[in-house]
Amino acid sequence: MALIGKKFPDLNVDAMNEMGDTFKLNVLEEAVNNKKKVILFWYPKDFTFVCPTELHAFQEAMAEFEKRNTIVIGASCDTPEVHFAWLNTSKDNGGIEGVTYPILADSNRNLASTLGILDISNETYNEETGVVTVDGDNVTYRATYIIDEEGTVVHEGINHMPLGRNVNEFLRLIDAYTHVQEKGEVCPANWEEGKEAMNANREGVAEYLAAH
Repeated sequence: MALIGKKFPDLNVDAMNEMGDTFKLNVLEEAVNNKKKVILFWYPKDFTFVCPTELHAFQEAMAEFEKRNTIVIGASCDTPEVHFAWLNTSKDNGGIEGVTYPILADSNRNLASTLGILDISNETYNEETGVVTVDGDNVTYRATYIIDEEGTVVHEGINHMPLGRNVNEFLRLIDAYTHVQEKGEVCPANWEEGKEAMNANREGVAEYLAAH
């Protein structure tokens, strides 16, 4: 289900911070109440392989996101207790010690199910036993959402499990959308902050293509 142009789901989800506090977090309210953009990134599992590289990469870019008035939130279907154990595991042991942004613990999978990002296929119902079995790990793909200050989804993307994300691309997308908001122009292919954008009309694209 594509969410582009729609409000992000209004759901409260358990979350964990680096202090070991479990609390309820509502991504939509974080954007609207704080008048900030939110980048929400999902990863499959704690204590795995590609995942800690991504969490550290987002942490290393925190100052850049803050400059852009953007809140960073991680998420998986692990429990808060598992998140806290991982947060207390050093980087050289595969942990995420030093990560300071909140991490959703969507262990009941309410939000992940709503977003449709769970690794589930081939559901089978056994009429005799009443048991439903599925293929897949029932964990999330590497889904990423950028939500604007009004709570509207302006970017969504999903990577398969082995494919780590490029954090710089999300900074570029936030820059591009901020440019659209502030200047009323649209951003062409490979646009980066400081480069020329264009007017969204026939003359604008003709002038841009002629110059490039």
